[in-house]
Amino acid sequence: MHDSVTIHMDAPPETIWALVSDVTRIGEFSPETFEAEWLDGATGPAVGTRFRGHVKRNGIGPTYWTTCSVVTCEPGREFAFGVGKPGNPLNTWGYRLEPSGGGTDVTEFFELTPTAALRLYWFLLGWARGRTNRKGMRTTLERIKAAVE
Repeated sequence: MHDSVTIHMDAPPETIWALVSDVTRIGEFSPETFEAEWLDGATGPAVGTRFRGHVKRNGIGPTYWTTCSVVTCEPGREFAFGVGKPGNPLNTWGYRLEPSGGGTDVTEFFELTPTAALRLYWFLLGWARGRTNRKGMRTTLERIKAAVE
């Protein structure tokens, strides 16, 4: 109920982190989330800040808003957010950055919360959603790479 994709980028971790932690730019990179906005007066990332993303599932629909909370905010290293209620997310998405060979290995990851309902969902449909998630993560990372290199 988790997966990740890693791509090397010829850019410093700080440059990439500034981009992935600015949720207002997510629409430039994600094939599913086409816009996002900070909530509650927040103007940038910090653990506990909330934002909402506008999602077009699988790039075709349905289209909906989802609320997220930042769960990890380590400049130059990691940015992650939980989807759903703060402290009880349905899943967590994020980026880990590792300096490598004069650039950065960037890993996008997701992990579903291991509830009974999500375990059943993953058992029945996980093969399809997992493939979609991997493809989407690769697309997102390739678009980020194009922006920072």
